[in-house]
Amino acid sequence: MKLRSTTPVIKRFATSSMIVASAVVMTFSSVTPVYADRYDDQINAIQHQINGYQAEASKLGAQADTLQNTVNEMQAQLNTIQAQLNLSQAKYDQLVAQIKDTEAKIARNKNVLQETLTDLYVNDKTSPIEMIASSKNIGDYLDQQEYRNTVRDRVETSINQIKKLKVQLEQKRDAAKKVLDDQNAQKAALAAKQAEQANLLAQTQNNEAAFQGLIGQQNGQINSLRAQQAAANTSRLRSSGGGSVTAGDPSKGGYPGYLAGAPQDSIVDPWGMYNRECVSYAAWKVQQRYGYMPYWGGSGNANQWPGNARRAGIPTGSTPRVGAVAVMSGGYYGHVAFVESVNGGTIRVSQYNWGVRGEYTEMTVSAGAFDTYIYFGG
Repeated sequence: MKLRSTTPVIKRFATSSMIVASAVVMTFSSVTPVYADRYDDQINAIQHQINGYQAEASKLGAQADTLQNTVNEMQAQLNTIQAQLNLSQAKYDQLVAQIKDTEAKIARNKNVLQETLTDLYVNDKTSPIEMIASSKNIGDYLDQQEYRNTVRDRVETSINQIKKLKVQLEQKRDAAKKVLDDQNAQKAALAAKQAEQANLLAQTQNNEAAFQGLIGQQNGQINSLRAQQAAANTSRLRSSGGGSVTAGDPSKGGYPGYLAGAPQDSIVDPWGMYNRECVSYAAWKVQQRYGYMPYWGGSGNANQWPGNARRAGIPTGSTPRVGAVAVMSGGYYGHVAFVESVNGGTIRVSQYNWGVRGEYTEMTVSAGAFDTYIYFGG
């Protein structure tokens, strides 16, 4: 039987191996393009817009003593949300482009990788005797064997790294899409509120006396409900064994200054809650600790949170845990607080609006003071 020459195979293998080695280097030198020229300037510009809109909203909020100023303030908030949407969209587009670029690199290298793997397979069919016969000496044969193994390892590493990168980019893309959806919901909710105010403006024909009368009536109803809520909170605390309430952390648990410094209920936060309410603070703490808080605007009263959580697949229970949100269901609104520590049968929580005055406090109480605990961390 005639022995086939291995020389062409080895030469072809060496040539294509050099090609794939270059391709691998090329792939991983630019496999995570940042698209700086295309996206980063756009993102920075949008962030600058957001800062300006937030400053404008804060300024108008301090002047919101007329109906028209209230409408203007809401428009400033809408502008802020739209800019945030534009920022999220730019980041989303950047991730999509990175995924597309990664897929293109995989496609460009596919033929080279396939040819190299084919050569490796052919060489695997070549007997050691044939390889030695086509080599100058034993050392040359061993060098070829080592080089083949090196290229095979590099090919496998390349494939695994590309796959891992693609999965990471897709996860970031999906997270960005969730943020986009939440911000669109927030924009719709605020636009509806602005439409209500604009309708009031049309009805009163800019009659500030009529407007202030309507506002006074609404505020009276709100104050009555808040008084009832404060009584419900106090009653629940007393029935569970009492507790101690303190001013606590001077930085107010990290609650953002633009929310903490504005008048209560003058700003809608990123999760659809009014500022300096217990739900707004709890949403901020969840976002700060876990990196994501669902948008629950429109159904954001504290006593609605357990139902919201269960519908979102977030576990709930009766056992306190550090990092959980504790819920009192009594009263018109209910109350939520963030669990900072658990000490046997008592817990220490941080919260806003316990006394329904938009204030920050910390409290040590019996774990039984709260009906439900929501475990956002799983």
